[in-house]
Amino acid sequence: MEKQNYTASIKIDATPQEVFKSINNITDWWTENMEGSSQKLNDEFTVQFGDIHYSLQKIVEFIPNKKVVWLVTDSHLSWIKDKQEWTNTKISFEIISKGTYTQLIFTHIGLVPEIECYNNCRKGWEQYIKDSLFKLLTSGKGLPDKKTK
Repeated sequence: MEKQNYTASIKIDATPQEVFKSINNITDWWTENMEGSSQKLNDEFTVQFGDIHYSLQKIVEFIPNKKVVWLVTDSHLSWIKDKQEWTNTKISFEIISKGTYTQLIFTHIGLVPEIECYNNCRKGWEQYIKDSLFKLLTSGKGLPDKKTK
């Protein structure tokens, strides 16, 4: 049986260009605790959620208005046994124009039910994709994790 990667899909009354731009503006919907760049192929950036989560992403696929894929090249999740569970996973955003709306298909490749962080990480992605990114695209304001000093 094939492993079931975590996937979420949202329908948005926005253009593929607006969706693509919003995905790449990580501080507007995921976390303000980001360093680096997320605007073109091979860009690298880190995100930090206190002492709970750190990850380094590299953009390995960047097709304007259609798809973005991040490869997690390093990670540290302090609250689970295998602290590098995200390392070598991929985070994919596929954008599909459906006429009057745009569909975003989000997949965290490697985030499968068999791994320890699955349930909590799934809940986190639900919040960031279906709530924060959705709100950014529909109201102009997302709900990213706030900047820490």
